[in-house]
Amino acid sequence: MSFDYSRKNKRWRHLRELALRRDGYQCQQAKRYGRIVEATHVHHIWPAEDFPEYAYCLWNLVSLSLEAHDAMHDRNSGRLSPLGESWRRRTIPPTPSR
Repeated sequence: MSFDYSRKNKRWRHLRELALRRDGYQCQQAKRYGRIVEATHVHHIWPAEDFPEYAYCLWNLVSLSLEAHDAMHDRNSGRLSPLGESWRRRTIPPTPSR
């Protein structure tokens, strides 16, 4: 099943804006290397298509430039690239509180 990234999806638009604001509208991949680059995209660290339960979780989103976002995916297979996988491995889903 495909995630709805359209402008019609108000819930996604709101969450996307929260992520960009949280990250100061800066690409977090570039920031790791001390560079300041504008973030124009928001990436699901745990892909929404594979992990729909995390699709609307703010902890699962990172602000990126177009270049960095493209580097997170293997555009031929649709899977995460090694860089995308490294972000996923470092991002542990929170445990549900009881």
